[in-house]
Amino acid sequence: MSDALDKAEAAVRAAETDTELVRIVAAVLAAQQQASQQPAPVVQQAAPQFDAKKWLVIGGVCIAGGLVASLFAVAIAIGATCATACLLILRSLWSSIQKGK
Repeated sequence: MSDALDKAEAAVRAAETDTELVRIVAAVLAAQQQASQQPAPVVQQAAPQFDAKKWLVIGGVCIAGGLVASLFAVAIAIGATCATACLLILRSLWSSIQKGK
């Protein structure tokens, strides 16, 4: 009977270690499933602070660009006026020369 008792004790010890191993494997699998189901944490960036210097530079560049564009437009208008006056004077001179005056 001692032989049967020894076999039974060995079977109990094997069952205990197998059960513990099964619990560990189940815990690892549950942890992996939980980790794969959780979404990645969202990192929110803080709103940038208002930078007055940046906006002053942008405003200054826009004003300077507008002034340059307006001066360019005035120069084109003056050139067009001068060209028109020159052509009218030349046409008048040409017609006077053609008439013989």
